[in-house]
Amino acid sequence: MKSTTIKRILLISLLVAFLPTLADAQVIRNRKKEVEDLKAKVDSLTKVIEDLKEEIILKDSLTNEMLDIYEENEEKGKSWLNPEDYSPEVTDSLLNIWYLHRQVNEDNTNEQYDMDSVHFTSNVSDEVLRARLESMNSFITLPYDEKVRNYMVLYSEKMPTKMSNILGLCQYYMPIFEETFNRYNLPDELKYVAIIESALNPRAVSRAGAKGMWQFMTKTAKSYGLEINSYVDERLDPFKSSDAAARYLEDSYGLFGDWNLAISSYNCGPGNVNKAIRRSGSRDFWAVYDYLPRETRGYVPAFVGAMYAIKYSKEYGLSPNNVQMPVQVDTFEIRKNLHLQQVSELIGIPLNELQDLNPQYIKDIIPGNSKPYILRLPYNYSSAFIENEDSIYTYKAAEFLNPQTLLNTSSTPSRSSSSSTSGDRISYKVKSGDSLGKIASRHKVTVAQLKSWNHLKSNTIRVGQRLYIYKAGAPSSSSASPAPSTSSGSAQASGGTYKVKKGDTLYKIAKQYGVSPSSIMKLNGIGETIREGQVLKIPQK
Repeated sequence: MKSTTIKRILLISLLVAFLPTLADAQVIRNRKKEVEDLKAKVDSLTKVIEDLKEEIILKDSLTNEMLDIYEENEEKGKSWLNPEDYSPEVTDSLLNIWYLHRQVNEDNTNEQYDMDSVHFTSNVSDEVLRARLESMNSFITLPYDEKVRNYMVLYSEKMPTKMSNILGLCQYYMPIFEETFNRYNLPDELKYVAIIESALNPRAVSRAGAKGMWQFMTKTAKSYGLEINSYVDERLDPFKSSDAAARYLEDSYGLFGDWNLAISSYNCGPGNVNKAIRRSGSRDFWAVYDYLPRETRGYVPAFVGAMYAIKYSKEYGLSPNNVQMPVQVDTFEIRKNLHLQQVSELIGIPLNELQDLNPQYIKDIIPGNSKPYILRLPYNYSSAFIENEDSIYTYKAAEFLNPQTLLNTSSTPSRSSSSSTSGDRISYKVKSGDSLGKIASRHKVTVAQLKSWNHLKSNTIRVGQRLYIYKAGAPSSSSASPAPSTSSGSAQASGGTYKVKKGDTLYKIAKQYGVSPSSIMKLNGIGETIREGQVLKIPQK
């Protein structure tokens, strides 16, 4: 009994000794859990704060860009027209554009979906959708999950009118994109980015001021060599803008090494993609996905959905609508100022067709006096243009190309740059250290010309002052002589034979030899079509 009592006393003593230690351990465990919970809350709040910061930065960036655009065009609307410019012809053209593209921009259902939460039902099973996606054998990785599935169903089943119009426009625009991306050895599938950006509307304008089928902002467009001035906005040119888009995507792929990330950067910019990569700690698109800006997260899934709907359009009963774009187009180099209405009235092509094929000429004026520009015509009007070219330039020139009118239509120079172009005229903002001599030398003009153009009585200029410089050395006018031809072989004699080279047209060959296209056709017993390697007899003058 005595021994048992002693053991009990010892046990109680040990428990009393270790009880505070056990209690302390429990407190530590509780505190660790509190710290972990607090850390999770802090991390969550940090992410919210970073998202808000990104949103503020994005809004500030868009605001600055919109202010730049406003300053460049402060008295103009989205169509770059002043109220007095709305003639019956312009109104008819705008209506035509509206009818041509309205169903591309809005479906007859007018449904709006929250693609983050919606779950579409479909008669096509997941197994079939997944198998179809895999069978497309895309060079770009095409993942399949709930997000991608929803966009596949959206584009193929939920907007049939819109997709039929897109399919119609694809017949004209997709060959342009395919040729462009092949030239840069880029994946053919990248052409579908334009569907997500603009539904193939070359005159699309976003709320932030991005323009054209590939939705370039002003600064990005200029950094990729697209011309934007009072007469020309190459963001609206399907050929030039798709070339710039190809180079942008090529650069993005070089930066990220992943096409899904490169495509995402087209929407939100490489800076936001880099930030998402840093925050996720991965370069895998789906690991990065949650860290991308909200509006960008659906971009790749939408891209996949559009590609799928085009590929399997017949399975869903989708057929191309007739959007009345020409099957074949011919191009002409214009070296004098030319108004599209001069072409329209003299050779009988509807003005709206000219505008649809040449949307980059925002005032219907091709400023050819400053440098050569391209005019695109439906192929069936080529002969009429060739036969009447000399008279086209002079037809109603005083009405359409009055020098004072051309000068007055120059836009207000952008305050965001030290130098901006307006047709033949350059607006230059004087910087510290500038002198009239330096400016004249830089622009290959004389001091006397600078003083005359800007009504300066002395050589004194001040920082911030704006000077106007004419690139051709004098104000442009419709009566100015055309720039001399730069084509090789311009001094060749008449007669003999000529082997057709790549890019040749009958018009170019005839002009080179100083004869008419019809005389070449008659001598060779051919029509307007020629092929590379063909040998043509050239008539004597």
